[in-house]
Amino acid sequence: MALSKGDEFPIHQTPEPVAYAGTDRNFYDRYFFNGYASDGSGFFALAFGVYPHLDVADAHFSFIRGSTQYCLHASCELGMERMAMKVGPISIEVVEPLHQLKVTIEETDGIAGEFTFTGLSFPIEEPRFTHRIGPRAFMDYTRMTQNGHYEGWISLDGVREEMAEGTCGTRDRSWGVRPVGARDMQPMPGAPTPAFFWQWTPINFADGSLFFHVNNDEHGEAWNTRAAWAPVRADAADIAEGDGSMRTRLEAGTRWPNGGTLSLAVPGAPEQLTFEPIGRFQMKGLGYTHPEWNHGLHHGMLKVAREDIDLANIDPLQPENLHVQVIVQAITPEKNGIGIFEQLIIGPFSPLGLTGLLDPASG
Repeated sequence: MALSKGDEFPIHQTPEPVAYAGTDRNFYDRYFFNGYASDGSGFFALAFGVYPHLDVADAHFSFIRGSTQYCLHASCELGMERMAMKVGPISIEVVEPLHQLKVTIEETDGIAGEFTFTGLSFPIEEPRFTHRIGPRAFMDYTRMTQNGHYEGWISLDGVREEMAEGTCGTRDRSWGVRPVGARDMQPMPGAPTPAFFWQWTPINFADGSLFFHVNNDEHGEAWNTRAAWAPVRADAADIAEGDGSMRTRLEAGTRWPNGGTLSLAVPGAPEQLTFEPIGRFQMKGLGYTHPEWNHGLHHGMLKVAREDIDLANIDPLQPENLHVQVIVQAITPEKNGIGIFEQLIIGPFSPLGLTGLLDPASG
């Protein structure tokens, strides 16, 4: 039987029960959150994914204290129930769609927390991400993104810390097709050297939210990009869209961003911003490219594990360490903001002098 709680709601996308998400085994549905204090401290993030054709769900909560990133990974069998919204100790409640959500992390291995996200304006809808490698659809998904503020707390080994007043950040929802679960071992004839370039910079200002993202090919040509400005309390009609161009600095010996300059042509947004790094968060703490906890892998009925990452002593060129979110100050002549510079570069990228699969930036 395929009927589930979701079938009680008017959310069907095919003539079948909600448990069936089309026919692509790589279909996924994901929640993402990150947050930080107004000075960039206290960074935390959460990812929650559902993979209907793999019948698996997973969730990851990760935060920084000092020079250590603490992670809680969880995976469970879905049982064809996409509305459960809970993986082991981690659960999500939609309080008000498109505006407010609540996350709960029940105490497990010394990690616990609870926080509520409230959006500052209507979410932006990014252009549909469709990318093929030869004949194979590598990505085909939609994402909405929203800046907001948080209230809540995080506990580590019995020490509870309330989130600072003014804690802000970003949440997104994406759904569609990405590589998930076990890797496809079927080789693709004539496949090129893997190449992927991604940057994303959601920034919080006192009067609004700035969003920029770009997917480039190895020559620096964008195949998906958008810049947008959402004033505080904006509805969908108030969101302005336009173009942006990033000049990026890389940290020597790595593929991590060391700041950059973003030029914009977006009504209401600053014309130019300079990003100055404050701290670094490893995205493998949320399962992204993690060798054991990559998204959609099957770990049995339920598996939960804690992981502590020493941020000062990791190899920046190991594949699982390439993907980062750097907390940044966004500096303009008129006003300053706080936000995130996310980046992942795999393979050659000629504008930054990268020629191999994992070669680092020069000094």
